[in-house]
Amino acid sequence: MRTPQVEADPTLPPEITIYEVGARDGLQNEKAIVPAEVKAEFIRRLAAAGLATVETTSFVNPQWVPQLADASEVLDLLGDEGRGPKRPVLVPNERGLDRALEAGVGAIAIFGSATETFARKNLNRTVDESIEMFRPVVERARDCGLWVRAYVSMCFGDPWEGPVPVDQVVGVAERLMELGCDQLSLGDTIGVATSGHVSRLLDALGDRGIGVDRVGVHFHDTYGQALSNTLVALRHGVTVVDSSAGGLGGCPYAKSATGNLATEDLVWAMEGAGVRTGVDLESLLATSAWMANHLGRPSPSGVVRALTAPS
Repeated sequence: MRTPQVEADPTLPPEITIYEVGARDGLQNEKAIVPAEVKAEFIRRLAAAGLATVETTSFVNPQWVPQLADASEVLDLLGDEGRGPKRPVLVPNERGLDRALEAGVGAIAIFGSATETFARKNLNRTVDESIEMFRPVVERARDCGLWVRAYVSMCFGDPWEGPVPVDQVVGVAERLMELGCDQLSLGDTIGVATSGHVSRLLDALGDRGIGVDRVGVHFHDTYGQALSNTLVALRHGVTVVDSSAGGLGGCPYAKSATGNLATEDLVWAMEGAGVRTGVDLESLLATSAWMANHLGRPSPSGVVRALTAPS
C-alpha cells in the first residue's frame, strides 16, 4: 500500500489524539437503519485500527434520531469494549443521562449551540434554556466519576443566521465549560470555517482562559476546508481532532452539512508530517471500505478513494 513520504513539520505537535465520531456522528444521518450488530462491529474494527477514543452512540429520543434508537443494544453487544472513559456517548438531557448510566458508560458528551436558531431546532430550547438543561447533567455525571465533553455547534456560521460573531461563540463556550466539562469541541457544523477565523476563535478562547489543552476541533468538509482548518488549529497547539472514518457524517438538523473530516485523510496528512496518531492506516482503510459496502455507496474520503481504487 502506498504511504506518504515523511517530511517532519516542526510547526505541528509531535502527536495528536483522534476523537473518532464515525459510529455516532457519521451514521446518525443515514436514512436506512444500520443494524446494531454492524454498528458494534464497526466500533470494534475502529478500535482495532488504533483509534483509542471512539464515540459509540447517543442516548437521544429515538423520535429525534431513529438511527440511534439502538444505543443500549449496541453497548450490550460491545460489552466492556464499549464502555470506559475512551468510549463517550452523547446525551441531550437528564433522561439521556439516566439511560447512559444504566448502560454503564464512563464518559458522556453534551451538545450545545452557539446560535439561537439551531438551539431551537436541535434541542427545542433557547441557548440559555439548553445550558440550564445541561447543568444537572454535568453535575450528576461528574458526581458519578464520568469524563464530560461539551460540543458547541455552529461556531463558524449558521445556515439560518449567517455569520456567527466570535464573542458569541466564546460566551457560550465559556458558560458550558463553567458547568464542569473536561473538554470543549468546536463544531464547524456547516463547513464554512476558514483559517483566519479558526485562529481568531482559538485566540479569543485563550484570552478567556480556555486553553488549547482543553479544546478539540470538529470540522466538516462542505467547502473542502476541513483539513486545512485542522492544520491551523494544530499549529495553535490543539492536539485533539474529531474525524469520521471514511468521511461519514452530516447533521439531521442542518441540511447543508456534509461529511466530517475523514479520518484517513487526517492520518495520511499526519503521517506525512511526522505526527504520531497511533492509527494503522491500512486497517482503517479496510474498515471504511467495509462500512461503505454496508451503506451501498463509495466513501467520500480522498485517501480511501485513492488507495482502494482498482489498479
